[in-house]
Amino acid sequence: MFDRRRFVLSLPVLGAASTAHAAAPALTSPECAVFTRERQHETTPDAALRLLAEGNERFVTGRTINCDLRAQVRATASGQAPFAAIVGCIDSRVPPELVFDQRLGDVFSARIAGNFVNDDILGSLEFATKLSGAKLVVVLGHSECGAIKGAVDGAKLGHLTAMLRNFAPAIKSVHATGEANSKNKAYVQAVADANSKLTAAQVTSRSEVLRDLVAKKQLRVVAAMHDVATGRVTFFA
Repeated sequence: MFDRRRFVLSLPVLGAASTAHAAAPALTSPECAVFTRERQHETTPDAALRLLAEGNERFVTGRTINCDLRAQVRATASGQAPFAAIVGCIDSRVPPELVFDQRLGDVFSARIAGNFVNDDILGSLEFATKLSGAKLVVVLGHSECGAIKGAVDGAKLGHLTAMLRNFAPAIKSVHATGEANSKNKAYVQAVADANSKLTAAQVTSRSEVLRDLVAKKQLRVVAAMHDVATGRVTFFA
């Protein structure tokens, strides 16, 4: 089904109701219905990935779904049942809910510069999946990542110095063609790609809880890359 290395899901948009700036559909419409426990339970890991890919296609083509967010606030006030959890960067250009055209109650979002995982984020993912039922974990990197640029340049500043060490494995795994610094855009992107893939691998290698869910086919973990110039998300197989 998927390319061996990476794939970009380009799926049809969801009809006239998805046209940007249209009147907000009612909460009862399929596009705006909040995720319930029943709906979450019926969503497979592959279906969860497809939902995000379809949402990114709407985002890229300018056909995001305009829903009544106030109605969703009321509908999710007593509980939540997100279908996916996203580990993303703090970069202001990559808010996961917007990039994937999702709404209140649809996704858990853990954001940290450079989208790496530590014990706190792994614990958050265990909560999101084992306890709260999410079927998919996406490690979402992005182009032009400042954290990656800082890491390849060996930047030093307060607590940032220690944080940037998290990218050492990705840097070590990439052979630079040309200068190994932030001026080399191809090198920076290669490190960003490697970081997302390595981090996705760590999600299961460092967490027995998440590894067990994947083994039981109750969870899928994927790496992805967001292009800040186009809005397009590429998923790595």
